[in-house]
Amino acid sequence: MSSKFFMGLALLACVYKATAIEAVLPPEFGPLSTKSNGRIESVDSMVLSPVNLTEVTVQASRNLSRLIDFPTSVTVLQSNQIERNDIRSLKDAASLIPNMVMPDYGSRLTSPIYIRGVGSRINAPSVGLYVDNVPYFEKSAFDFDFIDMDKVEVLRGPQGTLYGRNSMGGVINIITRSPMQYQGTQLYCSAAGYGTMQLKAGHYAKPSESFAWSLSANYRHTDGFFENTFDSSRIDHSNSFGLNSRLIYAISRRLSLEYSAGLDISQQGGYPYALYDPILQKTANINYNQASSYHRTLFSNALKLTYEGKDWELFNTVSSQYLDDAQRIDQDFTPDSLYFVNQMQLQRMLADECTVRSKGNRRMNWLAGTFVFTHRLGSDVDVDTYKSQLHYLKGYQQNISGLAIFGQATFNVTKQFAVTAGLRFDEESSNLHYRYEGTRKGKPLASIDTVYARLSEVNLLPKLALSYKLDKHLLYVSYTTGYKPGGFNSTFEKPEQLQFRSETSHNFETGAKGNFFSDRLFIDASLFYTQLLNQQIYRTAPSGKGSYLDNAGLSVNKGFECSLSSLPWKGMEASVAYGFTDSRIVRYVKDTLTNYNGKFTPYIPASTLSVQLNQTVPVRGLPYLDKIRLNLLYQRTGQQYWDLMNVYKEKAYSLVNAKLSFIRKNVKVEFWGKNLFNTSYKSFLFEALNKTYAQVGKPFQAGMNLSLEW
Repeated sequence: MSSKFFMGLALLACVYKATAIEAVLPPEFGPLSTKSNGRIESVDSMVLSPVNLTEVTVQASRNLSRLIDFPTSVTVLQSNQIERNDIRSLKDAASLIPNMVMPDYGSRLTSPIYIRGVGSRINAPSVGLYVDNVPYFEKSAFDFDFIDMDKVEVLRGPQGTLYGRNSMGGVINIITRSPMQYQGTQLYCSAAGYGTMQLKAGHYAKPSESFAWSLSANYRHTDGFFENTFDSSRIDHSNSFGLNSRLIYAISRRLSLEYSAGLDISQQGGYPYALYDPILQKTANINYNQASSYHRTLFSNALKLTYEGKDWELFNTVSSQYLDDAQRIDQDFTPDSLYFVNQMQLQRMLADECTVRSKGNRRMNWLAGTFVFTHRLGSDVDVDTYKSQLHYLKGYQQNISGLAIFGQATFNVTKQFAVTAGLRFDEESSNLHYRYEGTRKGKPLASIDTVYARLSEVNLLPKLALSYKLDKHLLYVSYTTGYKPGGFNSTFEKPEQLQFRSETSHNFETGAKGNFFSDRLFIDASLFYTQLLNQQIYRTAPSGKGSYLDNAGLSVNKGFECSLSSLPWKGMEASVAYGFTDSRIVRYVKDTLTNYNGKFTPYIPASTLSVQLNQTVPVRGLPYLDKIRLNLLYQRTGQQYWDLMNVYKEKAYSLVNAKLSFIRKNVKVEFWGKNLFNTSYKSFLFEALNKTYAQVGKPFQAGMNLSLEW
């Protein structure tokens, strides 16, 4: 371990010694407690144990449905789970959510998400992401550091009748801590192996009953996990800085305004790719000569207006997002100078989402909304092919705009039986301005400057669900339609690769959820069957330089997921989340020699499993220690394939994480380890330039955290 790690440990120990005596909140042991004098209580005390899951509300439901009443497969990660499992990004959160995958490879630019086998490696994502009411349009913005997360909610399956942003695979709704509900100051610092350090601080204030504000910041550094043997440097070093702010003003009893803003700056080295030998099934050392990197600046903000009528509520959110990034990549990943690419992107998004919903528990509950947006995406790709002395610049300017009108209504036929029906009207259009210029051996090539005809699509997406509630149990069955627009590829070498068609899904789901054994066990289980028409399939360009989307004729995803949460005895919490997905291509024939029928869809693990165990033990008689907690997390990722022909596959593998926490009032010291058994696995594998490359997963890492609240 580096000297920075031990220096960090010494710093944490000094801070702990200096502040432990100043703790002011009384020690507590047990389930959820209330706030004391408006101050933040220990994160440890803000726990919703499984016995209280009946009362958990799902904000992503848009009508604040209780988890037990919401007829959709949904996972809710609350603040205690986020903190205990060191969830620092969506990639970490995915490990706790059944049938959700967000692989960790390359850089933050490559951050696809798959839910139930639905996802996209490139271009627009198939999964919707909202962070404090701001819709995220591009996967290059999905990987950011969590700062003050209060809740992460994942709704599986299309949610187009609830949300403005189209979401074929599902919706991820992230909520940060509200200063209207929590007040006080938090400080968190961490030191770990591989030169990893993190500092977080947040202050939440409520000067009056009508006004509240918060400001939080984050800094994270790592020296890198992987070495480039070419120059003995750490290739995946990174620095990131984040800032979040919220202002909430209750103008009157009915009207309120909320402004939120977030800044994320990331600078990464990369990429830890190495040659892979398919015969020996071994990954060589990373060894290439040209420094690669990924730098990104991301700024998001939103203004939300809320008005409460007598029987209804209105929410209108105006949001914008700015993303400016630059990628430098040695594309041959060898000691030779063969190919080098500079890619720069500039994205600007502006959206308005207006939703009106009914209030109270009525015979008929309803929701209706509109969504309009404009998204401008500019990209310049500068390529050097050294041996042929070819240098060229490709420029893309894509303008996308859309309008959606959506809504659904739930009619309670009886106290137990309810019918939900919804419809979404979706119109989206895009155009592409493409430029090309270059030189070969110093001589200029013929340039291209073309504006391609605008693509425009209109769709109607229906939804129907039936649910039956019996005491503390719910049974439901549903049918929903999903849709992902077609568009233009940013890499194309043949005319037929310029565009890809829209993708449509038909989703059937049945599930059950409920509390058992005197509310000490909560179970949420579902079965699903999805047909994907014209599925957008990732393909490598024939030259091996770049990638594009193609369309398969028909694919089918089917499977199930099951989540269990329990409180076996006092101080013990246990949860299990299992997902199984059989994702296959049914009809996709390119030519007489290329037939993908019956093949498994790449990048989709056959199963996901997480098992969490938390044991809290009260300590009596020690002046500086109230309790000790042990947290264990077991994760297993099932077999998956890396290519369309199913030649390359990754066998199932397991990871084990652990954390030991020592808690005194509002001070917490933690020791943790990730990948305790140093399991070897590949996080990514791909073919390019007639070679095979792979990235191995991160090794064992240990660290220490200190958190304070006052």
